Amino acid sequence: QVQVVESGGGLVQPGGSLRLSCEGSTTLSPYTMAWYRQAPGKAREFIARITPDGSGTSADSVKGRFTISRDNAKNTIYLQMNDLKPEGTGIYYCNPWSIVGDWGQGTQITASS
Repeated sequence: QVQVVESGGGLVQPGGSLRLSCEGSTTLSPYTMAWYRQAPGKAREFIARITPDGSGTSADSVKGRFTISRDNAKNTIYLQMNDLKPEGTGIYYCNPWSIVGDWGQGTQITASS
């Protein structure tokens, strides 16, 4: 299985930006990778995914504000989050697209003034 560690979260004001990282314990190059968010009291939802060749797809709710990217040489997936909104608050997780369950710790983002 692929083990990943998410980092880069924190407290940010609405309208601010953060860049999240998802580092794999080994190469992530064969996998379509995805970011998810679990807001307080809500189910985990899809945010964005990226194919091995770098083609990204984002949820409509974040399109134009969030950008997913990857650096396979660093075994790392990134999520650049711009214009964060209060509803963007939650725990952000990274996983291979094919994985349902087996979630790691995630990284907490709080968008609050």
